[in-house]
Amino acid sequence: MHPFRKLREAGPMTPAQVAVVLNRDVVMHTPLLIKPLVGRELVAIVIAMSTQSRDDPGAYVLEDYPPPMARHGRRTQAREPGAPADDENGLLLERTVAYRPFPALKILRNRLMALSAGKLPDDLWDYPEATER
Repeated sequence: MHPFRKLREAGPMTPAQVAVVLNRDVVMHTPLLIKPLVGRELVAIVIAMSTQSRDDPGAYVLEDYPPPMARHGRRTQAREPGAPADDENGLLLERTVAYRPFPALKILRNRLMALSAGKLPDDLWDYPEATER
């Protein structure tokens, strides 16, 4: 079993616990943010906040490779389109996550925005205001 999955199945985690299984230059792609997160510190914060922001943090959401398109009522579902990419030491090098349905994505994003105040750069959440011509 992948070390990251062991952490996920154990329930909510801290950024320090997550950082142990991440490569220093890990990249995380998520629809919650407008650009990828790069680096162990930022990715560890976001993954830890994600596990702490769920309604039922002890419930593990199945990650399958490739994942089935399961329906979970109104619960947030995390779905990965492919297996996580590891480096030569078994540390997570890249993670791509998708969420569905859209209302669940909005709820999770709002919770993470509140939890991340002062911990993540502000320019990760929204595009700059468009200027009128």
